[in-house]
Amino acid sequence: MKNMNSDTKTSSQLGVGKVGLVLEGGAMRGLFTCGITDVFENYGIAFDGVIGVSAGAAFGCNIKSHQPGRALRYNMRFAHDWRMCSLRSLIFTGDLFGADFAYHEMPKHLDVFDVETYNKSPIEFYCVCTDVVTGKAVYQLLPEANDVTFDWIRASASMPLCSKVVKLEDYHLLDGGIADSIPLQYFQSIGYQKNVVILTRPDGYEKKKNRFTSLMRLQLRKYPRFIDAVAHRHEMYNSQLAYVKEQERKGLAYVIRPSEALPIGHICHDPEQMRLVYELGRQTALQHIDEVKMFLNQ
Repeated sequence: MKNMNSDTKTSSQLGVGKVGLVLEGGAMRGLFTCGITDVFENYGIAFDGVIGVSAGAAFGCNIKSHQPGRALRYNMRFAHDWRMCSLRSLIFTGDLFGADFAYHEMPKHLDVFDVETYNKSPIEFYCVCTDVVTGKAVYQLLPEANDVTFDWIRASASMPLCSKVVKLEDYHLLDGGIADSIPLQYFQSIGYQKNVVILTRPDGYEKKKNRFTSLMRLQLRKYPRFIDAVAHRHEMYNSQLAYVKEQERKGLAYVIRPSEALPIGHICHDPEQMRLVYELGRQTALQHIDEVKMFLNQ
């Protein structure tokens, strides 16, 4: 369903400052985010820029292409296709989520990504990756949809232990959530004064130390700075949650979270479970829609 309000203006066009949308990752929890952003699209709520991490990037690119419903549709359709996500894919391709299938064949031929609309959209779309050499975040603006863009998004969503290192330009990249899980501070630093932040964990969540760090240390021993980032990720993430709350109290960010832990894991092959989480996102968005409009237009 396309946005029916073709005259919708972003908040900056209305004279209230540059506003952004910040999308946390979370693998299949990202379908909760899709439910929210699809409601935004249907209600004509626009942003000057969007920044997504991991699943936030993989699903969030559909905001710029104005394709609500697409992320849920293809995940449900290919839920049982080994090429999309499977142990077989991991064994034979090195990627749990099939790189060629999910990021090239599917968007080009099976559930076509609207490249023309994406390229014409004025929305600035960024993804976040982690440079495994430095252990630092890489923030990539993706103005046009093409094979390289899809590979940047793939890199952002490439979870350690489940994915090959993605080599792009001079970078060696993996999951953006390792270095910057909630890139609100980055977006503020480049001029997005007001931001809507969508989290996929409920209020009160606290991240614990990654229990797979030892395995990563073995698999990725060539990248000690990345391993260090993994070892301290829980500290970074919890600090970011505190910062988000502070910005929320100051009225500089509007935060939407699930009311409780989402009933889905990182991996899911159940289409109805996917739909349930997506619908939870839609219901949550409808509860917040009036306040989001007020926040963006103050």
